[in-house]
Amino acid sequence: MRINARLDDEYADKLAFIQQQTNQAVTDVIKSAIDAWTDSQEPNLQGAVSTGDIWQFALLNRESKQITQDLNLYRVPADIDDLLRILVAILS
Repeated sequence: MRINARLDDEYADKLAFIQQQTNQAVTDVIKSAIDAWTDSQEPNLQGAVSTGDIWQFALLNRESKQITQDLNLYRVPADIDDLLRILVAILS
């Protein structure tokens, strides 16, 4: 699976610099950043991106360094029941 994301020029330049300095792929950079940020040893980490009104989820498999993006967008308040169900499941 391939995930495409849009970055503004500043973040794209920062990511390119990190990749050049570390000789790592994007998923390796993300995994390294998460490993440095958390002591968790969970093999799978779930994450969310939100603009406040729109939520989207992803899963990072740390061992395979694969990111799986949920293609669904959850809107507040229209999809609040589904959104809360997902958030409760992640936190459980």
